[in-house]
Amino acid sequence: MWMIPGQNQSWVSEFILLGFSSDPTTNHILFVVFLLIYLSSVLGNGLIILLICLDTHLHTPMYFFLCILAMLDMGYVTTTMPQMLVHLLAKSQTISFVRCWIQMFVFGSLATTECSLFVAMAYDRYVAICYPLRYTVILNLGVCIWLAVVSCVCGFLSALLHTFFTMSLPYCGPNKVNHYFCEGPAVRNLACMDTHIIEMVDQILIVLMGLAPISLIVASYVYIAMAILKIKSTQARCKAFSTCASHLTVVSFFYGPGTYIYMRPNSSYSPERDKQVSLFYNAFTALLNPMVYSLRNKDIKRAFLKVIGHSKVDC
Repeated sequence: MWMIPGQNQSWVSEFILLGFSSDPTTNHILFVVFLLIYLSSVLGNGLIILLICLDTHLHTPMYFFLCILAMLDMGYVTTTMPQMLVHLLAKSQTISFVRCWIQMFVFGSLATTECSLFVAMAYDRYVAICYPLRYTVILNLGVCIWLAVVSCVCGFLSALLHTFFTMSLPYCGPNKVNHYFCEGPAVRNLACMDTHIIEMVDQILIVLMGLAPISLIVASYVYIAMAILKIKSTQARCKAFSTCASHLTVVSFFYGPGTYIYMRPNSSYSPERDKQVSLFYNAFTALLNPMVYSLRNKDIKRAFLKVIGHSKVDC
């Protein structure tokens, strides 16, 4: 372990990410599995972005937010998984203090931005179902861009605070992080001082960027459910419910594990369980999102078939 001499003690200048296993055979198997997951996530989300950009029929508020969601998924899975893949094969699993700081900030920024974006997507569904005739008027391009920018600003500011307070702690003892990337709670567990105040700051950020968005999403869907129940046609009612099912599924995939990781106290920290939960909301959510939004979405399927058809003609 490299140390930087101080006046009375040494400070950690790098961390060692322990990952999932120290067995070379197991790591080679995990490398193949995680490589397939990563490539599938990038290709799936990349395809969603490509289809939305190419098909003018998908230039609506709903698909505008879906395109941003796909970009965020590609971003934060790329922040963690390539490094994990390298560490599965390399002899050294070290990451410098600065790189750890950057990874924590970028991952937190993208993930927290996604939390805010889910609120915008819930509002989109609310307007589409409750005010269908004024849908494109209320959610015009300017409003959509404004909602996206606000989501990004909130995400980046909250991540900056979380990362600053976590990485400002003194790390003067062990430097082995029992995780596959620099996630706040796992790194904070190595601090050589009481982290109670930092935990309180994190809890405030979680309330602002976690519970508040969830509350707004729930409120949106309460109004949506009330509006749907007033629809007399069973077919129209089922169609309205189906347009919300994808969003609710993705929100559950993301918020469930993320809330568990960041809302539980440091005293209940369980490295092995936390790594598995983090892997789900980091890698598997990015993998599942394109499937959830495309399998039951006729517009996405139609756009895909149109692109395939153009490709055949061009060939």
